[in-house]
Amino acid sequence: MDDKLDNSVNFHKHSSLRCCCGNTDMGHQGISRRKFVQMTGAGTLGIITIQRLTWDMLANERPVDEYLPARQPLVVKPVLTYEVPERREKTSWRAWGGIQTENDASAEIARINSELKKLKSDADFPVDFLPVSAVRSRQDLAGITDIDRADLILIYAAGGGMNIFAELNSRGKDIIFFCRHRSGPVYLWYEIISPRYLRQHTDELKVKGVDDSDVVIDSQDELLWRMRALCGLKNTRGSRILAIGGFGAWSQPLETTMKMVKEHYNFEIRDISYENLGNLIKEAREDRALVKQAKSSSDRYLADTGIKLETERKYVENCFVLGEVFRRLMEREGCRAITVNNCMGTIMPIADTTACLTLSLLNDAGFLAFCESDFVVIPAGILLANISGKPSFLNDPTYPHDWLITLAHCTAPRRMNGITLEPARIMTHFESDFGAAPKVEMKKGQVVTNVIPDFEFRKYIGLPGKIVENPFMDICRSQIEVSFSCESEKVAKNMRGFHWLTVYGDYLKETGYALKKIGIEFEILT
Repeated sequence: MDDKLDNSVNFHKHSSLRCCCGNTDMGHQGISRRKFVQMTGAGTLGIITIQRLTWDMLANERPVDEYLPARQPLVVKPVLTYEVPERREKTSWRAWGGIQTENDASAEIARINSELKKLKSDADFPVDFLPVSAVRSRQDLAGITDIDRADLILIYAAGGGMNIFAELNSRGKDIIFFCRHRSGPVYLWYEIISPRYLRQHTDELKVKGVDDSDVVIDSQDELLWRMRALCGLKNTRGSRILAIGGFGAWSQPLETTMKMVKEHYNFEIRDISYENLGNLIKEAREDRALVKQAKSSSDRYLADTGIKLETERKYVENCFVLGEVFRRLMEREGCRAITVNNCMGTIMPIADTTACLTLSLLNDAGFLAFCESDFVVIPAGILLANISGKPSFLNDPTYPHDWLITLAHCTAPRRMNGITLEPARIMTHFESDFGAAPKVEMKKGQVVTNVIPDFEFRKYIGLPGKIVENPFMDICRSQIEVSFSCESEKVAKNMRGFHWLTVYGDYLKETGYALKKIGIEFEILT
């Protein structure tokens, strides 16, 4: 099958665990979703309950294949700060730096524009650059009308005073300072950015919202990965996610977890009950055109030479019906992300399949789909996917030993590199031995980023690794064994929370940089 699956063939999911993960319902601590909403006033937490819908209400909207939200571009405002000193006799009249005249500044703006053009070409994420503004004094800032459009202010600190930086920092935007050493005329602030601005003439960092990680010297690559991180963060903060059957927190106090999600990520959650979903699925199955489309999509999917069917075909077809319902719900609610609660049981009799394959296909199509409604980790999964531009694999970790750990779940995406499809066996979901779930054969030798969120949203752990094996044990279907370079005991001592997120590639720097912006510490184990 062509790697570029048509959108009608894209859905997927795993299982909310009762066996391999424990009882995920415990996230409610015995409190029903309705009671939770009554107790917390869930609107203040960004949670809205979807009212009664019919299939006709969804089916009569525009064709769902047209709905596939993409990442929004990071909008960057470049600002060159500099001075034009006047010569004075027998005294110091100029500061360090190679930008001393208006001609110097004009040449520097041309250099900056050339570099930004290449940055945009090299970026594997969406980014837009506003025109470069030249600023000699704080008063010049009043003439810049497009700063409010920016997500990031990129300050080329050739010269100028701290009052300019203070004014720019007051705009509430992310800021990166770029200083030249050897990439062009040397900048004044290459010398004094730390003692004068960051430390404000003290021995400690003093500027709110800016620190040493926001300073780049010469390197365009260093700029690029920071922008990648900020693009991911922009597309994560304020995300709207569809929660099927409510929300959970993997055995944690639900109210506390959802407050942390709101505080750090400001998510908007659209909650639809299983009663409502069940009625939609029942009505959708009576839509002959939809059923025909689901069968046709199943045929195309299973014709892929990389697919081996080891469960009943009807479960695959039902996954495509379920996926169409999910996609139309996401379109209606303006969601790019979805999660399924109680997927170890509740959804199975309603959909007559598991959600595992459905969620996998949604991830492959470019949506962000997660099982279990575990909001301890789902925000980190959305962030990692938005940084990398690739789907993140929510998984169950085992115990690290001998520089190795096994990670497994029944809802792995196949398009793990964001482009091509990995081979997969379509089997039953392991714990129920029912439905359709992919055993994705991930690429051996592939470098991966593993992120380990904590229960308290205080400190996440990052673990670089490499896939060394795709075993076939009696555990969740998609299984990878990942090697790492630090001592196994160090990994064990740093285990936090429960679920992990895994993505192809090395995005540890970006993850840490983004998390810093929302007040979560990040430690990389090496």
